[in-house]
Amino acid sequence: MFGYITINQNELKIKDYKRYRSFYCGLCHSLKKRCGLKGQMLLPNDLTFADVLLNAYLEEPLEETDERCVLHPVKKQHMVFNRVTDYCADMGILLAYYKMLDDVRDDGSLKAKAYAATLKKPVRKIRTAYPRQTKAVEHYILQLGEYEKDRVYDLDAVAGLTGSVIGEIFVFREDLWSDIFRKMGFYLGKFIYLLDAYDDLERDLKSGNYNPWEPYRSRRDFEALVENTLTMMMAASAREFEKLPIVQDVNILRNIMYSGVWVKFREIQKKRNPEMEEETI
Repeated sequence: MFGYITINQNELKIKDYKRYRSFYCGLCHSLKKRCGLKGQMLLPNDLTFADVLLNAYLEEPLEETDERCVLHPVKKQHMVFNRVTDYCADMGILLAYYKMLDDVRDDGSLKAKAYAATLKKPVRKIRTAYPRQTKAVEHYILQLGEYEKDRVYDLDAVAGLTGSVIGEIFVFREDLWSDIFRKMGFYLGKFIYLLDAYDDLERDLKSGNYNPWEPYRSRRDFEALVENTLTMMMAASAREFEKLPIVQDVNILRNIMYSGVWVKFREIQKKRNPEMEEETI
């Protein structure tokens, strides 16, 4: 996961922000329980969104506790968690593990190799518990590597790989709503991939690394193309989200879907185009 799916804190009520933070800290707690401090390093906002979403749908009881942590050694943090939280933690570990193996294969990264080795034990358990999701992640990493090597610039095809794997992760269990979760995750995953590539574009151009936006960057309407493409992805994802029978924490989820994701985009946009900062002052 990439960390782009987060809240817009300025537009969130205090009680909803505290609730979101409780999920965030609960997921951190679950990662630590599985992998120690190194597990906590894998915590992105995307997984917190998945945790809030799946808990809102399933409405299973949540355990609650207040604990100190490395980042907050003085004041105890309130956290909520359950088996859904553990599932989201497992998916984060699974994605991180295979991404590290891919880094090792691509450039022989010793750091990635060492980190992957520390995740082998929890990953063995995850693969046994979630074969469908594991198969999806393995296919995703393998096919993405092939697309990058062949420098495939079909945005829909390349981004669709991330969309497919996020779609599978969003399906906690197969039921009547599974197809909706898959579609929602598919379009959200495409948004994540394309936004991440947009964020990395200048670095990739300097280093010569593959980036799917590269052929489009010389277009006069490039910035509009990026924004319109991302808008279509989020509109499609939100359309599926609104079909779900969700009431719990819906204000948090809508804040993220309709506002939070664009906070990150605007930050990246202004970083790439400093003159935009002046226009908005």
